[in-house]
Amino acid sequence: MLVVDWDVHHGNGTNDIFRTSDAVLYTSIHQSGLFPGTGPLLDVGSGAGAGLSINLPVLAGSGEYAWLSLLAWIIIPAAVEFSPDLVLISAGYDAHRDDPLGGCALDTTTFGEMACHVRALGERVGAPVGAVLEGGYDLASLAASVAETMEALAGRREPGSVPPDFPTSRAASHIGHYWSL
Repeated sequence: MLVVDWDVHHGNGTNDIFRTSDAVLYTSIHQSGLFPGTGPLLDVGSGAGAGLSINLPVLAGSGEYAWLSLLAWIIIPAAVEFSPDLVLISAGYDAHRDDPLGGCALDTTTFGEMACHVRALGERVGAPVGAVLEGGYDLASLAASVAETMEALAGRREPGSVPPDFPTSRAASHIGHYWSL
């Protein structure tokens, strides 16, 4: 199983559950420094789960380019290599620019684009894709982002391409010890 967590907060509970498991690849893009303060880049799991926790903290103010770059150049290649039989999205929408709790700058279409990437991944590895609502505290942007995600998961639009940025290259230098990126 693969978990793609795009909530603005690190999914410390999910990460902790699977930290030592070789059955689950847990991935998280989250804002650095927010509650609960966990999920540094160097937290890669332990024991049989070493390398199976991919934590990708971003700076406050990070927008679509940063999130999509990490998804396309770190998470997707690792997930293809892992070849999960199920893909679950921990779909938090509090990284939306209008959310009062998060500090990132994603917009509604960003969530749709991330969902396109994850749907295409599921098709590539032959795994079903599901999403679990995690959070989002601006109701208008939450509703629009959920709708955009569901349309992308049900659609056939190809995901766009984005070149890797510097933080993605930095993350790849650590994560690349475990995966062919």
